[in-house]
Amino acid sequence: MSNIVSKAQGLGLSLITKLAGSDVLDQLKLRKFVERSLYQGSKTGFKALSKAQKTFKSNSIDRQRLPRQSKDLFDLSLTEEQTMTREAMRKFAQEVLYTHAHQADHDGQFPETIWQYLDELGLNYYALPEAAGGVASEQNIVSNILIAEDLAQGDFSLAAGILSSFSAINAITRWGSQSIQSSYLSAFAEDSQLKATFATQENTAAFNPFQLKTTAKREGNHFYLNGQKTLVLLGELADLYLVSAMFEGQPDVFVVERSDTIAIKSSPAMGLKATETVTLEFQQTPAQRLSDDDFDYSAFVDLGNLMWCAMAVGTCEAVKRYCIDYANDRIAFGEPISHRQSVAFMVADMAIEIDAMRMLVWNAASLAEAGQSFHRAAYLARLLCAEKSMRIGTDGVQILGGHGFTKEHPVERWYRDLRATAIVHSGLHA
Repeated sequence: MSNIVSKAQGLGLSLITKLAGSDVLDQLKLRKFVERSLYQGSKTGFKALSKAQKTFKSNSIDRQRLPRQSKDLFDLSLTEEQTMTREAMRKFAQEVLYTHAHQADHDGQFPETIWQYLDELGLNYYALPEAAGGVASEQNIVSNILIAEDLAQGDFSLAAGILSSFSAINAITRWGSQSIQSSYLSAFAEDSQLKATFATQENTAAFNPFQLKTTAKREGNHFYLNGQKTLVLLGELADLYLVSAMFEGQPDVFVVERSDTIAIKSSPAMGLKATETVTLEFQQTPAQRLSDDDFDYSAFVDLGNLMWCAMAVGTCEAVKRYCIDYANDRIAFGEPISHRQSVAFMVADMAIEIDAMRMLVWNAASLAEAGQSFHRAAYLARLLCAEKSMRIGTDGVQILGGHGFTKEHPVERWYRDLRATAIVHSGLHA
């Protein structure tokens, strides 16, 4: 056993040495953040990544259930690790996501270069438990919410795409059965190129995530899915899908590997263009049930909605910041338009609503992290974020006037993306 541990630690140290020579870390100013993360992982036998083929195989690891945080009060103070993570994510958002966002939206395609940056950032390892090759030692729902908020300050759509695999790992870690975790958690640790996403939304009026048309049927020890899902993020690139479906009269979630029994059709939307949204049609598609005992579908939906809310907060923060700079620089009738009360009050209202949105989201996440009931808090957060994020997006366009209606400025893109907050149910997971 000692030889195995020594070998694992040696591989971890060799990976740190390799990363030390990476120019990308210096460009993004993420070297201290990434090296500290890898060092913490190596202390618990963190294994180096290997470029494995995109196949899933069962590994004999114990079922993971990350313990809840010990705090049981709503605490706004951040830990040192959370502060470092926020700093790194904000740099990544501004220096990578923001610079790629305009072209990605124009092309309607997720930039290939961002995957290369993500390899260096190692985001997925914060969702993976230590025993599966990651660095998570307890539930970090608040930290996950902070990550989503900070990434979205660079771009809402690209942040959603980045968080799809991260969220799938969170869901499998939190809810997955022994067999599901054994098959997939190690696979994500060993192959950073694996991609996963959620298929939860359906093309129905006033969509209700608790009343689904997609169905699951058990035949012996196997499950099969039939139905259609829409607005699936990066659906054509994903190797694994987490799909919601009705089973024995109740909504449930199933894990589906990419196969010929899934028909994929591009379905571009008003926003989220960089996520290459698609419609999936399941035709007697083989599936595995995500959880076999303590699954709480309502909490699954709530945690997904909180991630969208967090991204809305981050994007609204970007709208506010951009509008302040524009209003101070834009001269009309001999003075900056920020001197006009109508503009100043509009920006002030943005700041007030953003703080209110953030408090509700953080409160719900803190309750969930402590293992307390958070459904009401999550519901209130979603109601406020759905309404106010669209209002802030509209006001952002209004402050820029005619410029706000053109692609010369990013506010029109943020306006289109923010509309998704009120439309998409779950589809991510904290």
